Amino acid sequence: MKADVFNPANGVLLLDGAMGTMIQKADLPPVPLPEYYNIEQPEAIVAIHRAYIDAGAKVIYASTFGASPHKYEQERYTYDQVIEAGIANAKKAAQGSDVKVALDLGPLGVLMEPMGKTTFEDAYQEYAQMVTAGVAAGADLIVIETMTDLYEAKAALRAAKENSDLPVLVTMTFEASGRTFMGTPVEAAALTLEANGADAIGINCSLGPDQLLPLLERLCKVTALPVAAKPNAGLPDPFTGHYHLPDDEFARTAVKFMEAGVSILGGCCGTTPATIQALDQLIARRQEQSCRAERTKQEGICSALRVLDLDGIRVVGERINPTGKKRLQQALLEGDLDLCARLAIEQKEAGADLLDVNVGMPGVDEVSLLPAVVRKIQSVCDLPLLLDSSNPKALEAALRVVNGKAAINSVNGKQESLDAILPLAARYHAPLVALCLDENGLPDTAQKRIAIAKRIADEAAKYGIDRSLLWFDCLSLTISAQQDQARETLKAITWLKDNWKARTILGVSNISFGLPARPMMNQTFLTAAMQAGLNFAIINPSLTGLMDAVACFKAISGEDEGLRDYVARFANRPDLKLIPTASMPQPVAEENSSFDHPLQAAIYKGLSAQAAKEARALLASGQGELELTETHLIPALDWVGKDYEQGKLYLPSLLQAASAAQAVFEVLKESMAAKGEKQTTKGTIVLATVQGDIHDIGKNIVKTLLENYGYSVIDLGKDVAPETVVEAVVKYQAPLVGLSALMTTTLPAMEKTIEQLHQLANPPKIMVGGAVVTPEAAIAMGADYYCKDAREDIAVADEVFGTLASESASRTDQPQEEQR
Repeated sequence: MKADVFNPANGVLLLDGAMGTMIQKADLPPVPLPEYYNIEQPEAIVAIHRAYIDAGAKVIYASTFGASPHKYEQERYTYDQVIEAGIANAKKAAQGSDVKVALDLGPLGVLMEPMGKTTFEDAYQEYAQMVTAGVAAGADLIVIETMTDLYEAKAALRAAKENSDLPVLVTMTFEASGRTFMGTPVEAAALTLEANGADAIGINCSLGPDQLLPLLERLCKVTALPVAAKPNAGLPDPFTGHYHLPDDEFARTAVKFMEAGVSILGGCCGTTPATIQALDQLIARRQEQSCRAERTKQEGICSALRVLDLDGIRVVGERINPTGKKRLQQALLEGDLDLCARLAIEQKEAGADLLDVNVGMPGVDEVSLLPAVVRKIQSVCDLPLLLDSSNPKALEAALRVVNGKAAINSVNGKQESLDAILPLAARYHAPLVALCLDENGLPDTAQKRIAIAKRIADEAAKYGIDRSLLWFDCLSLTISAQQDQARETLKAITWLKDNWKARTILGVSNISFGLPARPMMNQTFLTAAMQAGLNFAIINPSLTGLMDAVACFKAISGEDEGLRDYVARFANRPDLKLIPTASMPQPVAEENSSFDHPLQAAIYKGLSAQAAKEARALLASGQGELELTETHLIPALDWVGKDYEQGKLYLPSLLQAASAAQAVFEVLKESMAAKGEKQTTKGTIVLATVQGDIHDIGKNIVKTLLENYGYSVIDLGKDVAPETVVEAVVKYQAPLVGLSALMTTTLPAMEKTIEQLHQLANPPKIMVGGAVVTPEAAIAMGADYYCKDAREDIAVADEVFGTLASESASRTDQPQEEQR
């Protein structure tokens, strides 16, 4: 069985519903991890599967969601034992039917790089082991579900495709904003998952059907793959964990899913066999809806956070290229990748839409260096990438680890190049720069350039690469040597645009080499090329004249609707002395347009090495550690937090800024130690994920931020008993406790922990958070604060310890034993 299982032409495919909430209803004895039931209570698991099959499900998910090697490393059973048992139970339930059994893979429960220590290859290897075990056990297909980190989803998908020939469905979980917890928009997820070989994609968990509908509509507009919907049965009651959305209402919303183009339906948390039966009856009545929506695959490239629309004129930043750049050459030879990170940020701030990344030079191992630079850039910059190398192995190494979907620069008309690069582009579904030159060098006429373009397109078609994925580079030479070549380049661009509607790309600055007034020549040539139909201009975006030409062209072509970008760029330019009229749209003032000191900028941008360097310089100038913290470090983090709350930054940027702040703290610690001073702390906070809950990513994020705001954190880890929390509070005299829960079943444990903390003679303040916690639940459980995200934990800590400090100051004349 191949991907035909997902083919919409076969009708709507009905998946099963929740496993976790069904296990809860079965009132089984507690176990360390849910997959234990596959071995210790197999009859109960088989019964749940059979109930879904009887309700009409055609695909059932084996109970293997969390069966990763690292989770089972110290357990009674091994990961492959629980996977084998899980598949066997599902197979037993499906015996005698045409129902297919899916190996179910969920998140690993770790933070991926750059936010955490888990590398792409680490995650890949874990998923590969699970896939191998699932294939050996007889799984019919693979489902990767409930993913919030696009990088982890890519690792799991590549592991599934490279270690099996089974069809793969990938579903991610989104918030109402249309982004995952890590900030990935629906469209970026679709682009990346398609490019890495998913057979079907979709959305599951997190939200109920009504909230999921607009996100599914967006997804169906940008992918030609079959789309799956597996929503929760509404939102859970925060006290009981019960889901109350009626099955008939759930099914009614599913009608709208099908009208949008969804062809795979099922249920997630809170759904039951009755829910699936309601969907089965709906499908039987409305089967004609299943294939009604026709969709086409979107074209584009993306990072994990940003999708690049390929229509119009786009600026390709050219500065990450060591050719002719001695400073960058030296940095690459020394392994100093911070310069690449700074160049990426500078080009983004100057207006680049994507970044060309080239590290090819003598003396470096490009196969290891290019992916390293890609990881470094993507840790601080969200622009999509154009990977530039003549080394196919280096390109593949970078394509493998890029978070999102990148393009390749480049292939040419030489057969050797075509044979090496086209299979790579096909494997990663990557757009590809096609250089219009061959064994004979650069053609001297437009017709010869077009002939090479046709040859490349014909060869690409043999690999299934559509012409729309080729970005043709008609190449330009300096007119100081061959004055007619500028005209030939423009003729070729015009022909490709008029006859093929092809996308074209061009390095602009070559045209003026050896001439005076190069900026003026480049600007004029760029304008002519844009008028001819150029899509991608490879330029230095820091050159004002070139970016001015782009801004003007966008205004004239209508791409800059309402001239807002044009006015924002030129209205207050002192060099132009342009005073906008009252009828023109006024530029919007940008907050945080400048920093008080480079240290603040480095922290905000997540440049750890640069932040440490600036901190050392300030200390050397005589500024004290405390003053530096109060005047630069904390304001920078507050700045980051404000932009995060306003949706200008996403979680990866928040954590990278925290990492840069941590680098500054290390400098301060070194400085204080050299003076014989002790490091001060704002106060001690105890953090824990409550008993029964094994999810601690959110808690780990809170820990990172609190530590970087100067607090001492006692991290008790996950699955922490109430008594352990109480003991830690007493031992460390902690005035504040933070409790986290992701699973509805662990809310009673959170409440029990709070109750025991309240019994202390001097109870701490308590803040709670997590996906299943609500403000109402926090109040009902007796918590002092509800924190919806890590930023609110900082505000709570500042409030609690600020109050304690003022109280302490007001009673300094009291006996010591009366003070807290």
